[in-house]
Amino acid sequence: MDELDALWAFLVAALIAFAVTPPVARLARRLGVIHRPRDRDLHDRPVPGLGGLAILAAAVVSALLFLPAGGETRGIIGGALAITFVGAVDDIRDGGLHPFVKLAGQFAAASIPVAAGVFVDHVTLPFLDPIGLSDTAGRALTLVGMVAVMNVVNFTDGADGLAAGVCTIAAGTFAIIALSFPGRADAAILAALTAGASLGFLWHNFHPASIFMGDAGSNLLGLLLACIAIQGVLKTAAVVALFFPLVILAVPILDTGFVVAKRIKYRRPVYSPDKEHFHHRFDRIGFSQRRTVLYLYGWTLSLAALALALRFVPYSDNHGNFDAAWSLVIVAFGLIALAATIYLVYTLEILKFRRFRERQLRRQADTGEIEALSDSEIEAEIEREVETGEFEAV
Repeated sequence: MDELDALWAFLVAALIAFAVTPPVARLARRLGVIHRPRDRDLHDRPVPGLGGLAILAAAVVSALLFLPAGGETRGIIGGALAITFVGAVDDIRDGGLHPFVKLAGQFAAASIPVAAGVFVDHVTLPFLDPIGLSDTAGRALTLVGMVAVMNVVNFTDGADGLAAGVCTIAAGTFAIIALSFPGRADAAILAALTAGASLGFLWHNFHPASIFMGDAGSNLLGLLLACIAIQGVLKTAAVVALFFPLVILAVPILDTGFVVAKRIKYRRPVYSPDKEHFHHRFDRIGFSQRRTVLYLYGWTLSLAALALALRFVPYSDNHGNFDAAWSLVIVAFGLIALAATIYLVYTLEILKFRRFRERQLRRQADTGEIEALSDSEIEAEIEREVETGEFEAV
């Protein structure tokens, strides 16, 4: 059974990643690949890197055992080896690769599975006939999409267990959805083993992390998730096929979009690191790393539930006719995901800070630490700090 193969692929990958990660950590220490705390980092002690090698070992072995030895499998494994190599070189050089060199490496690695046939040849949109793409356009669009997903996952990897946990949830959701489509068993198995490799590594990566995945791991997981989305979802004729990846990967996509937009706004290079990611902003309002990642896991799970509902709840006959009762179920899942988004992005990031900072400023004024401020002056100061991010962690 396809479900049983996917389950075994998940378990084998999880066990291999769990077992191989400690030796990889020891190897990283011997090679001197140690992530020491920097100003933008959340960890406060040196942690070995190269954890992506353990994820790679788990994914490749499980793929060789459970996936057919066809051209697409070879292409995905080849791309995985290539992108892990590029990421590992950057990790060994402590981020010393020029951003454009890394970008070129990402495109080169993505071109391997694309050349093997892992690319989009059409786009399906609701209420419209499938839009066919030429071979050249499909491959080019897929290349850009794969590299985008790699960087989205890479940007997310900033707190202990965050990227590994989000990728576990995303890959697991893709596996369930792919299993529901006829002829997508290979994609489901790939998704399951990716989820297993991430979960096995997560055991060692959750706070306090004993190892980091580094660029080798984040880029690898990004490439695998992109291949899964293409093979298991985007190549289907499902009406909402395009929305599955966007919903499942919404948290890292929103994080990346927010950060890139802010860098553009302040005329900084989009590849320049900063402290504006979701996990940094949670840290500034006093969240521990564990609490941060658990809240972001919850947000990801709410969106994954929406994606599963879109697939399995019979709200439409795919011809524009909707069932009222089941449509309300979909709306309920959508409202839950929306509520989680609003709660995290607005309430926790803005309102919590505003209320705390207001109390803090009043207390400092009462004790004479600062000059007395009027209500309007307090509000103006808080507005300035929210806009610039120039405030102490609370």
